[in-house]
Amino acid sequence: AVVEGAAGTEPPLKCDELRLGQYPERGRDRDRGGWRGLDNSTQEPMNCTNHTAYVQCLPAPNITCKDHLGIEKVFTGHEVGFYKPIACRNVNGYSYKVAVALSLFLGWLGADRFYLGYPALGLLKFCTVGFCGIGSLIDFILISMQIVGPSDGSSYIIDYYGARLTRLTITNATFRKMQTYP
Repeated sequence: AVVEGAAGTEPPLKCDELRLGQYPERGRDRDRGGWRGLDNSTQEPMNCTNHTAYVQCLPAPNITCKDHLGIEKVFTGHEVGFYKPIACRNVNGYSYKVAVALSLFLGWLGADRFYLGYPALGLLKFCTVGFCGIGSLIDFILISMQIVGPSDGSSYIIDYYGARLTRLTITNATFRKMQTYP
């Protein structure tokens, strides 16, 4: 945005450096405050790949910024200025409710493992009657806690207000605060 100052104007920002109020996201439904372009069953963006979706962002009217090519442009509010990456979950059709129900009622037959794409474990559970019931109980707990998920690495389809697991991990990029002792 162009800002008038005592010494004149400062050069325009790149469009992807605009502040949140200077651009509405095209995916947002301005009338209801919700999202458009979402899958109704998962409430995730339809173009989610590798846990990232790109949302079209339109700079507000009379905002001047440089687009991705470095060209300075004054926007009217209808042109796409940049694409903002947002985090999303990859889903491939495995329902959390179905997996838990299969584990609870037919886990002793291995139906839960067959459903999630683990045919060898499903067959082993079938032949051993759920490892004499103990394996069925353990699988029920693991599936309910979302520790065991679909074999393709995707996430479960969970209702918008459903119990969703968010995994926290520690990597080399994680900041660790040193503990001080009094």
